[in-house]
Amino acid sequence: MTQLIRDFRSIFLSDKPLIDLRAPCEFTLGAFPSAISLPLMTDEQRHLVGLCYKEKGQQKAIELGHELLDSQAREHLVNSWKTYADLNANDCYMYCFRGGLRSKTSQQWLSQAGTDLAIVDGGYKAMRQYLIEQTELIAESQNFKVLTGYTGSAKTHLLLQFKQSLDLEGLANHRGSSFGEQMTPQPTQIDFENKLAIALLKLNELSLPSILIEDESRLIGSRSIPMVLKDKMDNADLIMLNEPFEYRCEQIFKDYVVKLSADYKDKYAENDVENYHAYLVKSAQRIKKRLGGVRMSKLLALIDNAIQVQKNNGNLQLHRDWIGFLLEKYYDPMYAFQLSKKRDRIIFEGNTEQVVEYISELQ
Repeated sequence: MTQLIRDFRSIFLSDKPLIDLRAPCEFTLGAFPSAISLPLMTDEQRHLVGLCYKEKGQQKAIELGHELLDSQAREHLVNSWKTYADLNANDCYMYCFRGGLRSKTSQQWLSQAGTDLAIVDGGYKAMRQYLIEQTELIAESQNFKVLTGYTGSAKTHLLLQFKQSLDLEGLANHRGSSFGEQMTPQPTQIDFENKLAIALLKLNELSLPSILIEDESRLIGSRSIPMVLKDKMDNADLIMLNEPFEYRCEQIFKDYVVKLSADYKDKYAENDVENYHAYLVKSAQRIKKRLGGVRMSKLLALIDNAIQVQKNNGNLQLHRDWIGFLLEKYYDPMYAFQLSKKRDRIIFEGNTEQVVEYISELQ
């Protein structure tokens, strides 16, 4: 008898281990954080079976699927599923796209090998729809407080001190600015949305008076915040973090120069400075139109000068020059303009210590 599971809330709150039976191309496009890709068919096999289904119907497609998955392939698949199930004490579920034939076939084969796993009713499609709906429901019903402040105020560092925080930049694997690209790629848009929905689900379970979230534009790198959440953020109360210019320059220097240079050293060894230089230039090019030709030339010259000194003797101090220039000529004026349109939403304003104390009292 087919065992079906449809308690999606429990699956995501507990980070239930999941076996994703979809083809690799489906998994790559979007999956769930606790899922492992152990596909029933390769991309090519899925394509051939799909064509057969369209041209000759379901029965012929089933027959072709069994033909493509001979006894040796079937044994390999079952062993991979069984190994993962054993690692998780059989406390995991299987799913395909709609929870149909691929899931039921895999479940049957695995059961014949002595391991019984439930399949997710409705499969990936049903779970994905559930997360979309939960994002909308929680965004609309929850109370949000938005942490805002000038670039370099270390908003993310402050945010992560609190259990009621939603780290959008962490979920998107991007720092949010034109220089915010991380060493590793961003998740796909679907993966980002899935992770975001699960994070919201977990926060919602805590019955908090409010959720703390950082002020972000619609795009974090190339990942888009769901409109229902962005609309809520754009109308939420603001907590303004104020730190002086020198503090912010120092924070950016630590995060984007000292730490990032070390990361590039770890990854690229001898070519680390050249690759770090390429990252800085690429990041600067993203704001070329808004910065203007003259200021862009000045910025690139300051970056080149700092890189040359870094190459010669490892000294990083000249990077402070382009950081200060960029804050003074670009980021601060841009933020001041944006702030002028939303000052009436500020409910508290202070430095890091004062904001931490204020937020602590809200819990």
